[in-house]
Amino acid sequence: MSESSRDDGALPGEFAVPITGLLAFVFALMAGMSVLPALSGSPGDLAFPVIFGAASVLFFRLRQRYLAARGDD
Repeated sequence: MSESSRDDGALPGEFAVPITGLLAFVFALMAGMSVLPALSGSPGDLAFPVIFGAASVLFFRLRQRYLAARGDD
């Protein structure tokens, strides 16, 4: 059995770090783009930037955990 066919879990570390980093960036970008329309709209529209910002922080934390678990590879 080769090293590349080994099953390390649901999402291997070499893919998890770039994907979670990209998702954190995309959600931060969407939060920034939705702030101005939310401020000029109804108070309920403020939920979108808050949710996008929270998702960005969540994916950033996941990325940090994957990097810490990977160690000094």
